[in-house]
Amino acid sequence: MRHYYYVLVTLLLIALSSCRNDFSFEPSTGNLEFSKDTIYLDTVFTNIGSSTYTLKVYNRSNKDIKIPSVRLGQGDASKYRLMVDGIPGKVFNNVELLAKDSMYIFVETTINYNDFSAPDAQYLYTDKIEFDYGTNYQKVDLVTLVKDAYFIYPGRTNGVYEQVEVGVDENGNTLTTRGRNLNHSHPTNGDEFLWKKDKPYVIYGYAAVPSGETLNVQAGARIHFHAESGLIVQQGASLKVAGTKSVTEALENEVIFEGDRLEQDFSEVPGQWGTIWLRNGSTAHDLKNLTIKNAVVGILTEGNDGTDETLKLTNVQIYNSANVGLLARNAHIKGDNIVINRAGQAALACTFGGKYLFRQSTFVNYWSRPNQVAVAIDNGSDQQLIPLEMAQFDNCILFGSSNIPLSMTRNNSQAFNFRFNNCLIKFFDVAQQFSNNNLYPIANTTDYSNCRIAVNSNSFKPDFKNPNKNQLIIGNNSDAKAFGTTMTNPFLEDILGNVRPNGGSDLGAYNHVIFEN
Repeated sequence: MRHYYYVLVTLLLIALSSCRNDFSFEPSTGNLEFSKDTIYLDTVFTNIGSSTYTLKVYNRSNKDIKIPSVRLGQGDASKYRLMVDGIPGKVFNNVELLAKDSMYIFVETTINYNDFSAPDAQYLYTDKIEFDYGTNYQKVDLVTLVKDAYFIYPGRTNGVYEQVEVGVDENGNTLTTRGRNLNHSHPTNGDEFLWKKDKPYVIYGYAAVPSGETLNVQAGARIHFHAESGLIVQQGASLKVAGTKSVTEALENEVIFEGDRLEQDFSEVPGQWGTIWLRNGSTAHDLKNLTIKNAVVGILTEGNDGTDETLKLTNVQIYNSANVGLLARNAHIKGDNIVINRAGQAALACTFGGKYLFRQSTFVNYWSRPNQVAVAIDNGSDQQLIPLEMAQFDNCILFGSSNIPLSMTRNNSQAFNFRFNNCLIKFFDVAQQFSNNNLYPIANTTDYSNCRIAVNSNSFKPDFKNPNKNQLIIGNNSDAKAFGTTMTNPFLEDILGNVRPNGGSDLGAYNHVIFEN
């Protein structure tokens, strides 16, 4: 009996399925809708693949349709690549789309700059995605800016990449990382110890400046680092960045170090590349009008050459560092008109002692979480005790999203000399845990001379334009306005080249402005 029951059910299911009409697709009538009418694939370097971009195609009608053709305008010759409903290609016929439904088209490109005769180091490459023909014809434009570039990357022999030295382990064994030394007569790039502004530089692995050499970077140069890449300056070598003031928002004379992902979505993403590493024994670094963005550590500088200015920084900005903006270990640094913001641990970390002088600088940390600091200072650990010879801050701003954006760690067996003069400092000691700690401003007015201490949200505000977007110019209502001591040359100008007012300088790297509503 049970056997006959199963047979009856099977026959019933077959009968019901035979009553279903097959989908009937009608020709498209040219009324497709698109998520965008132009796809901008941002900027790509020659022979480097783009990100994948998405176009959504909608059938708003009540009918199932068949699109006779979906194709690239240049057909198989196009430098773009499509994927339609999971199928890669450049020309697709009879593409089906159900009523009130949509489909995705994914777009990528890889373009060789040398395939085209362009008069400049960049050009626009365009094509279009075409749908149907004749009166039903529709299109979506594709636009990509292609840049020529100098590429610096390690060679590979029998599957093994070139390596550069980065230190020694506890047993005295040499430590290395993937990279290569720069070359005075590279067959493609020419003299790699002069980074020019005519084309961007794209770095894979670590580019290394060997002992006895100096890397000079021209004003207007653009340096792009791939993931896990960076620049190493070895013992006895130097880095000179000769950026100058720009006159437009394009920062045409600024030198910019950043990642090689040029899409807008990556413009503020931290940790896209490694660091600028000034190793112990490197010397006489001079960096002017430089912006560093989106690194793990913006600058890592170790040791000093015995002078007060082993590293000299003028008009330097560091943003969006996954760990630290400027990490110094027993370094000697002089910095003027410095701006650092958004770092996963600290904007500025002066560690293992050293000697530091910062003037007219803005150290803040508006990270997405509130536990980071703007400035951290220490003089070593139990295993490595090094005196803090000096950490002096004149006419500076120390602020951020955390209540106390200043961390001071002292080992009593070593010198710990610090001083803040005419600074604006946030210090919300809500639990009064630092009220008797002489490292901090509530209990110590001697080493915080003539400083404005913001002890709550109603006192002494910097009035930044938009710190979450790294816009740290101060407004007309800032308590940093006209509070600093007047300084002589080279402090007659702020980081933008504006003349500082007489009779009291504004604190930080910027003169105040009146914000527009």
